[in-house]
Amino acid sequence: MGKFVDAVDTKALRFAIGFPLLLATGFAVCAVLLRPDLPEPLAVRWNDDGGTAFAPFPAYVGVGAALIVVAGWLVLLQAVPVSRPTVMRRIMMGAGLTVSLFVTSVLAAGLVGQAGVADARESSVDVTVLALGSGAALALGVIIGFVFKADEQWTPEDDRALQRALEQELDPELATDSIRLWVHARSSVFVMIGIASLFPAALIVIAVPWLGALLVAAAIIGAAFLFARITADRSGLRVFVAGILRVVDVPAAAISAADPADVRAADYGGWGYRHHGETAAVLVSSGPAVVVRKTDGHRLAVSGGNSDSAARLAEVLTRVAARARGEGRPPSQGDGGA
Repeated sequence: MGKFVDAVDTKALRFAIGFPLLLATGFAVCAVLLRPDLPEPLAVRWNDDGGTAFAPFPAYVGVGAALIVVAGWLVLLQAVPVSRPTVMRRIMMGAGLTVSLFVTSVLAAGLVGQAGVADARESSVDVTVLALGSGAALALGVIIGFVFKADEQWTPEDDRALQRALEQELDPELATDSIRLWVHARSSVFVMIGIASLFPAALIVIAVPWLGALLVAAAIIGAAFLFARITADRSGLRVFVAGILRVVDVPAAAISAADPADVRAADYGGWGYRHHGETAAVLVSSGPAVVVRKTDGHRLAVSGGNSDSAARLAEVLTRVAARARGEGRPPSQGDGGA
């Protein structure tokens, strides 16, 4: 039960369950008040050829109230789980309110259209009630979608954030032993990719649409691989090509040295992820990079963005590697010698 309570927004849950029930109850009460003016049986469907389908009053009201409840629950309950994005929960809350009120408006328009008529064959849906009810349903749904505030609940991400804060409080140097950065190729490279792919694709798509779309998709994927996300902390070095595909994971204890350098991508096999023999590289362009030497003799070159970020990355890797090997924090350049 505790896990369920933690996984849902209890206020939203109460509203999602209670609102359709109250709306259905209100519809049933109003229908009972109108019953003396209604024919028996009631029309539930009007055909273009003049035919009409009928239902007894209790069936019309009972099934109608059930439709209000079920339709409201199906949509409103989608806004209850706290694990879903806030925007989605707001949309579902507004849509649920609109659906519930719209179903009620349709049922009410059918009742009002039959009030004062002796034979249901002579009745029709009251367009005024339907239009006013539908407009109000849409307007209120939009308003609720904007004003609904998702409960701020404690999540596993909050636990991890608290743990990091506590660790940093106990170890002030923890923040300096961590760096995260994005690196990417020069803008001229992306312009070149766009020219080399979009123009031919625009011509090819005239004759073979799928081939033109395939060429554009290949260009987008190729451009994505000229982005890399680099993370270095006390656990080691990790590099994610295109921001999501992890191609490098070097533990801190396996790092022997890390030095900033100005490299040529051609010396390591070109752009992107390359691995040849004892040398690997993740380079999005030539220029500032960090060359990592591992304890097993292998080397790794990683793009560093600019000279400052490359130097900062090399400094962090050197420090965490020394800490992982039990050598303590290496002296900074400003420390004096004996």
